[in-house]
Amino acid sequence: MFKKMHAVARQVSQIVVGKDLQVRQALTCLLANGHLLIEDVPGVGKTTLAHALAISLGLKFNRVQFTSDLLPADVAGISVYEREKNGFVFHPGPIFTQVLLADEINRATPKTQSGLLEAMEERQVTADGVTRALPSPFFVIATQNPLHQVGTFALPESQLDRFLMCLSLGYPDAAAERALLMGDDRRSMLKTLPAAMQPAELTVAQKALREIHASASLIDYVQALAQASRQNGMFAEGLSPRASIALLQAARAWAAMEGRDHVVPEDIQAVLVPVCAHRLRPLKSAHGVALASRDLVLQLQKSVPV
Repeated sequence: MFKKMHAVARQVSQIVVGKDLQVRQALTCLLANGHLLIEDVPGVGKTTLAHALAISLGLKFNRVQFTSDLLPADVAGISVYEREKNGFVFHPGPIFTQVLLADEINRATPKTQSGLLEAMEERQVTADGVTRALPSPFFVIATQNPLHQVGTFALPESQLDRFLMCLSLGYPDAAAERALLMGDDRRSMLKTLPAAMQPAELTVAQKALREIHASASLIDYVQALAQASRQNGMFAEGLSPRASIALLQAARAWAAMEGRDHVVPEDIQAVLVPVCAHRLRPLKSAHGVALASRDLVLQLQKSVPV
């Protein structure tokens, strides 16, 4: 059942050229039933990747452009008085879909950003005192611009912690960029993209992750990494229990994509940076130089024996 994920990866890689690793990481995140944050400068294919993933997985897709004047009701929905029914009727917002692309999420105010917290954690939306379940499966794929760019609002730690993985696409290499320049327009290619997998098949694959075995010694390794992040003095706060669970779940999905029925330490290491780097805020080093979270997570990995 996991073989179809490879077919999806091949199809998406035809649209997002030269980013095979990031495509595989993104599919690992969705297979693990997590939400995905894609952070990079504008124009490198973040939105295209999200759209290609949704189409290839056969999922219903809505896109919301986050701006500073966007309100939570614009995403969740609003109740409108209808005279014919002599009462208020709830009109669902774009969040009632299977894949919500929150484009440039950090251009919205913290108030609007926080409106996603319940949906991402509980898979439900509460409006006017009524709780409504979201479709299943439900994923938030958010894109984020670098914080030094004009008009951005930093995502709070509670929001970041609800994204299972955070990826960065980066600029394409010369060969990939030449293929983009000489090939067809990617937006037109999206229109003809078939579904390589059905939502029901994805749900079955997600449930099958429970059968991917993680030994007691592997759990020890996950715990050792979490404890080291809390005690080594490199980070303001260490990994939360939610992060430890996310790390193990992502490793199970990576192992399944590798065709194994058990998790090995290399699976943990393969997903460690995309699962943990956005959750950890670095402290300055002894020399007063602030290192990137990604570099510190790699140092963390080296410091913890398998």
